[in-house]
Amino acid sequence: MLKLTEFDYPLPKELIAQYPLEKREDARLLTVNRKTGQITHGIFKDILGFFKKNDLLILNDTKVLHCRLIGKKITGGKVEILLTRRLNGTDFSCLVQPSRTKTGEKIIFASGKITGILKSRGHISFKQADADVIYSFGVVPLPPYIKREPEDLDTLYYQTVYAKNEGALASPTAGLHFTPESLKQIQGVGVNLGYVTLHVGLGTFRPVKCENIIEHKMEPEYFLVPDATVAALEKVRADKGRVIAVGTTALRTLETYATGRKEGNTDLFIYPGYKFKLADCLLTNFHLPMTTLFMLVCAFGGEKLMKQAYQEAVDKKYRFYSYGDAMLII
Repeated sequence: MLKLTEFDYPLPKELIAQYPLEKREDARLLTVNRKTGQITHGIFKDILGFFKKNDLLILNDTKVLHCRLIGKKITGGKVEILLTRRLNGTDFSCLVQPSRTKTGEKIIFASGKITGILKSRGHISFKQADADVIYSFGVVPLPPYIKREPEDLDTLYYQTVYAKNEGALASPTAGLHFTPESLKQIQGVGVNLGYVTLHVGLGTFRPVKCENIIEHKMEPEYFLVPDATVAALEKVRADKGRVIAVGTTALRTLETYATGRKEGNTDLFIYPGYKFKLADCLLTNFHLPMTTLFMLVCAFGGEKLMKQAYQEAVDKKYRFYSYGDAMLII
């Protein structure tokens, strides 16, 4: 039995980053060597020094949808709708706040430019608009631990520079530190880039409620490993290079692919004891206590070593989570 409380640690709330840095690559970088146990501190722009020729960097190219809509009831009351999945046409599954909003209520968005009818607590149907128009009136769905309303800067900074395939409800945030220039520099030293898609869903924020974490069930998320990446993975093994996963989503996609699937839905839950099949290194941000993300990191880097690294990060006041600093596990 793996107890939930094993994955708790003290995290001062002021360390949870509320805004991005103006320059993505100025984030701090904590590096952990699993073989030696050495922990070092630097700046993300120096990550180039840890890469080697023939390494393969795996990036999740999912793109965050502007799926948070603010509307009003006919009576004037504010309603917030989070579109979680397109069902068909202009029908969407959704989350609704406030929860007392009634089924059948008409909700007006963008000063009447679009309207929706709440078919049920988790289903809204829009009138006279296509999906692209609906999303055009939405805003970035910032995570619940960012205690502010979305701003214009989030449209830019809460998206990776290589985001391409729309479908995510949250950003694969380990990739937020890269710039087009840094990716070119990385390729310049002989590192190859490979792309996968995993549309990050709400499950990434859902708390683990089971005392025995093994009983926790992950929500399925769509993933794709394109043929070009399959070829790159075969080549990196032939060249004896390393596979470096950028973020927990890229890592889970790789490990799902290792079971023999290139596309579909994955509910892979990685926790200590898991035997990794493809990933050799992991670049990730710092995760909240008692989350599946922190459990995955403990599985990859070793529970004792990761807790030590996180304590150092807290002591040295690293910035945590989506807009925070980075950790490279080699």
